[in-house]
Amino acid sequence: MPADFLRPQPGDGASAGATHLDPRLLRAFLAVAEELHFTRAAARLYVAQQALSRDIRRLERELGVELFVRTTRQVALTAEGERLLPYARRVLDAQDALLAAFARGRREQRPLLVDVNSPGLVSGRVLDRARELAPDSELMARFESGLTGAAQELLAGRLDASFGRFAGLDPVVRARLEQQPVRYEPMAVVLPEDHHLAALDAVPLDALAGETVYAGAGNPRTLEWTDLARRLFEGRGIALAPPAPVAVGAEEFQRIMAKKRNPVLAVVDFPAMPETVRRPLVDPVPLSPLSLVWRRGLVHPGIDALRRAAVELASEEGWLRRPEEGWIPATDVLIMMGHG
Repeated sequence: MPADFLRPQPGDGASAGATHLDPRLLRAFLAVAEELHFTRAAARLYVAQQALSRDIRRLERELGVELFVRTTRQVALTAEGERLLPYARRVLDAQDALLAAFARGRREQRPLLVDVNSPGLVSGRVLDRARELAPDSELMARFESGLTGAAQELLAGRLDASFGRFAGLDPVVRARLEQQPVRYEPMAVVLPEDHHLAALDAVPLDALAGETVYAGAGNPRTLEWTDLARRLFEGRGIALAPPAPVAVGAEEFQRIMAKKRNPVLAVVDFPAMPETVRRPLVDPVPLSPLSLVWRRGLVHPGIDALRRAAVELASEEGWLRRPEEGWIPATDVLIMMGHG
């Protein structure tokens, strides 16, 4: 892109950072310029329409120009948008060529290692759909049990993608990863079948006051989940259960939980355990913000398939429609809206 287009001019309102544009903003611009429709462009990029609109506004601020004329009926390029278009295409073509040159061998041959946390969860459904969308790619499931632990494997190159609460990761770690919101996942509690709350169809949060609930405390691989529980329990009289031995595998987890007999914080799709019942939490409905997460810069057809699968399922199932009565930490709101 020519320097004169990006260099701020006196009084034009462009920021000093305009000479270092994020290619993601140019990709957002190109999608809207080619589709002339924000909804179609957002679907093409596998992002929420709100996030796409914010990226366009940010690009306009950084360049100090208006790129689109928006009305209720149509979207059209301005003269400055028309001027930017060929430059944006050349920049993105060059970036794609660079990535392809260094990743071609892995794109075509290497299996994609995808952590789905545990069998039976939403992440497994996304993986299944992605396999249908990319039958020529090998997407291999892994079970890392916790995004904090999986993130370290992602950065080390031993994993390629995972799922979990992105806002719960250290910002330094987040800066090296990409994420795409998948679902506001309603939370539940797993109770011993003879627990006094087990007879309820749904458990109000206030009914857990005085209880001690297990949420992975002491497990270094699930820090993001324990932090979510701590925020949920704060001020409600619900105690966080102390660390239990870190259990590897479903059978060991079930054995430890049966021995401790603490209610377990979970999500509504958490697999059933013997001699327990799973009940949704209500009043309010606590939500676990679930994202697809992968290493920044990773190029692989399996990642494209996972992103498309997540968009398709979220649209079909309404996974990203946030219930009005839902609870989510303030720290997670911006992440799930496409920031960070």
